[in-house]
Amino acid sequence: MSSGTTADGAGWSRERILGTLEALRAHDLPAHGGRTLAYVYDSGLADADAVGLEALAMFAASNGLDPTAFPSLLRMENDLVGWAGRLLDAPEGFVGSATSGGTESLLLTVLAARESRPDIDAPTMVLPTTAHAAFHKAAHYFEVRPVLVDVDPVTYRADPDAMAAAIDDTTVLVVASAPSYAHGVVDPVPQIAAAAAARGVRCHVDACVGGWVLPYLDDAPPWTFAVEGVTSISVDLHKYAYTPKGVSLLLHRTSALRRPQYFASANWPGYTMLNSTVQSTKSGGPLAAAWAVVHHIGDDGYRRLVAQAREATLALADAVAEIPALSVVAAPDATLLTLATDGTCDVFTLADEMLARGWFVQPQMAYRSMPPTLHVTLSAATAPSVPEFTTALREAVEAAMAAGPVTVAPQLAAMAAALDPATLDDAAFDGLLQLAGLAGADGDLALPERMAPVNALLDVAPPRLREALLLAFLDRLSRPS
Repeated sequence: MSSGTTADGAGWSRERILGTLEALRAHDLPAHGGRTLAYVYDSGLADADAVGLEALAMFAASNGLDPTAFPSLLRMENDLVGWAGRLLDAPEGFVGSATSGGTESLLLTVLAARESRPDIDAPTMVLPTTAHAAFHKAAHYFEVRPVLVDVDPVTYRADPDAMAAAIDDTTVLVVASAPSYAHGVVDPVPQIAAAAAARGVRCHVDACVGGWVLPYLDDAPPWTFAVEGVTSISVDLHKYAYTPKGVSLLLHRTSALRRPQYFASANWPGYTMLNSTVQSTKSGGPLAAAWAVVHHIGDDGYRRLVAQAREATLALADAVAEIPALSVVAAPDATLLTLATDGTCDVFTLADEMLARGWFVQPQMAYRSMPPTLHVTLSAATAPSVPEFTTALREAVEAAMAAGPVTVAPQLAAMAAALDPATLDDAAFDGLLQLAGLAGADGDLALPERMAPVNALLDVAPPRLREALLLAFLDRLSRPS
């Protein structure tokens, strides 16, 4: 990339800028068309996309920092929170805030729980091992130690008895998922919430991925504020509300529960800083876009979209059952599907083969007793293409079986297990990145066309080494050109 100016210092023309952006975007995964089955959510509704983009542009310069300066944003936020409250069976007196995404919603959940108990010197939170990694990020930021509880090895749902046993006098938060991202199943929220309430502890339901799906399903298990003991729920609009990124909502049962999430500071000569979320300045564009799309699609529209995505999920699960090398890890409660192989092939080669056929599915590494899997997020736009996806999946399995599972040399796996990331310097990481296939002989980073060997090596690496390697990779990617 160049500096953005011509030889005489003048700025680029509109045509050059847009042409360059189109060229850059050519290397990205497609955000529409239903072939990217992670990261993006596509309604398939061109008119909903259009009205969202118009609203995004209309409010791009507005600032949610001060609601008295931009009361339109406050009105839209309260409107969206009210809509979500109706879907989530929120009681009288509930409140909510719009955030930049699910991670910020979960960060605020943990922060509010910690700040509500200043009497606890070393607070903890009880998490099923399938809880989203954003809780670990919150633990790192806010020094709330995660207490991890293994899930049921068959259903992959949280074990409520084990979670209840893990609650002690240091616990400030208990978490359940609706559904979990990795396996697409809803935890037993009533039992978990009851255990938390019995100890006077907050219970958060992470419905970031399912909060705009489950309310429109007639057979969803209980998980909303209708469950006694649930104190807060997060739901992302930029997932199954199909709004532009990034907007999430964090709802609390009462305003008293939300208050510790707020921040104020008058301890400087400028304006009194007053924040409801982690951000101070925040563009009104995503919020306005979310408001526009939600009102454009409406309840009837969402019910249709959810039905399409749910039917596609079940149809794909049925198709997988007919492929001997594959299995569905857990019966899906919503629109997420997780697949495992029988050992005749591996999920990493399978992901490569699917990508070669124009479909992005997300490989997930082994964790504790859980095997490596393939994650598939079904959007409404994917529904018409399930037969085509199934055909590609059958072909990919045949190709992966012919190639055989990727293996990691035992001595390499042993070396990875013995390494302590804390003792490695930059030169050592450069060597490891090259060994992992993420850098060339000259040290320049380079992703191989096929990621299976890289992912297989990362899969056998201990989590701390995997984290360190990928952080080193990200660090070297994020350098000015």
